[in-house]
Amino acid sequence: KAEAGHFAKAGVEAGRGLWEFRLENDEEFAVGAELTVELFNETKKVDVTGTSKGKGFQGAVKRWNFRTQDMTHGNSLSHRAPGSIGQCQTPGRVFKGKKMAGHMGAERVTTQNLEIVRVDAERNLLLIKGAVPGSTGGNVIVKPAVKA
Repeated sequence: KAEAGHFAKAGVEAGRGLWEFRLENDEEFAVGAELTVELFNETKKVDVTGTSKGKGFQGAVKRWNFRTQDMTHGNSLSHRAPGSIGQCQTPGRVFKGKKMAGHMGAERVTTQNLEIVRVDAERNLLLIKGAVPGSTGGNVIVKPAVKA
């Protein structure tokens, strides 16, 4: 509902989402104009931004690649526990930013310097070689590579 006014002002139908981009010179594009893959005809490398796949609540071993503890030698309850999380009476607390169990994935991720294999203007497809973040059918933002 909140985006309906933006779509009406631009004179376009409501789409899958609304994204803003910073441009160097805005004379090229009109508000509400359709952007096609032909923008990437001269571009060789791109940065792709998307939302990574959500993994839910995960322990420290999976989330941060912590090593597991001994499976034997007297250890019976804490095989996948993170181990010590701090010192003793001083400082008497756990420092902020300590890697612990928690929610993993479903966050904004950018993969840099991916190679464009082919630009198919007929079907409006952009073939990219490499790891594009997110699930199948998810929204992604493709920009010319910053580090290329």
